[in-house]
Amino acid sequence: MEISGIISAIVIGIIIGTLGRLVVPGRQRIGILLTILVGIVAALIGSAIAAAAGVATTSGPDWIEWLIQIGLAALGVAALDRMRARR
Repeated sequence: MEISGIISAIVIGIIIGTLGRLVVPGRQRIGILLTILVGIVAALIGSAIAAAAGVATTSGPDWIEWLIQIGLAALGVAALDRMRARR
């Protein structure tokens, strides 16, 4: 992976993680680095799911792919928040 790919993965992770965090109601007890990591993982998994479902490439914006990624990020943020709350 080239440096531009790493930088774009971080930027997309920030966006997806932040949007996923906004979807989860209440206060989350995870830091920004975990939010970014959740966003990066959600973006990668969401892209794979969208490609498998055949909705990754469209003539316009890939709204379905974004919704999948944001939904996965919200699930990841909520899961980590619950894990932190148990401690």
